[in-house]
Amino acid sequence: MIHLIREYATSQQISEMLQELDTYIKLAVDVERQVLAGGGQLHADCESVLLEDGSEQANVWGADWIPATQQVTYESLINIRPRHDNRALQILDPEIRDRVARITHRLLGGL
Repeated sequence: MIHLIREYATSQQISEMLQELDTYIKLAVDVERQVLAGGGQLHADCESVLLEDGSEQANVWGADWIPATQQVTYESLINIRPRHDNRALQILDPEIRDRVARITHRLLGGL
C-alpha cells in the first residue's frame, strides 16, 4: 500500500507500507514540498502519487527507508536524470541526498 505522508507517519502507515517488501519501504520524496510517498513495489509508483498530488518531477527523488536501522538509501531508477546531471541510480548531489534524508527522518523516523 502506498501512502502520501505530509506529517509524521503512524505505526499503522509504516506497517502498511512495509507489506509489499517486508524489510524496507520504497520512497519518492519531494524535496521542495517536503512530502513523500512510500510503499508498493516501484519507486515510480510512489513518484506517480506525488505527481498526481501536484509535485514537479524535478523535485522528486527516489530512496528506500529501512525502519529497523533508521537508514535511508538513495538508489532508484527515477534518479537517472541527465538534464539534472544525475546519470546514475544513486542521488549524486550531496545537498539533495541530505534533503531527502532529513525529510525522510522527520516523517518516518523513530518508528
